[in-house]
Amino acid sequence: MRWDQQFLAFFFKQLEVNRSGRYQDTFPYLSPCGREHNYVRCDDRPIVFTQLLQDTGGHQLLSYCGAGPRLAVAFEPTKLAMLPENGRLYHPAPLKAGGVGLVKSGLAFELSSCFEYGEGPGQPPTHFCWQGERHPLTNELLPILHA
Repeated sequence: MRWDQQFLAFFFKQLEVNRSGRYQDTFPYLSPCGREHNYVRCDDRPIVFTQLLQDTGGHQLLSYCGAGPRLAVAFEPTKLAMLPENGRLYHPAPLKAGGVGLVKSGLAFELSSCFEYGEGPGQPPTHFCWQGERHPLTNELLPILHA
């Protein structure tokens, strides 16, 4: 494993919502490292899913923040959510880091052909067709994204 992947894995495993009482408005996330506090600000979400992987058991994983399999969550197709306001795609992320991660635009583009728009053009997708199965989208992430 490359050193930078080890660092990324450590940094993002420590990442949490900033409840320190310091700089919360300016830096909504915090990655503590011993006595050092790394305050984090981002344009959207700090967790960005970059790659779809398969584990040794054949399960699909979404890897995030460039750390390969060291930072990955189970891929849950029914929980994908497209935010109508910006057209971005989101997936559940570790709760500690806010519970929602952004799917990188390149990966979102790869997945875009799997969406069905049952309510017509201009509306969010209703289903995701993946590995021969048609999954209804729950959109349970939308309230978190609107908060």
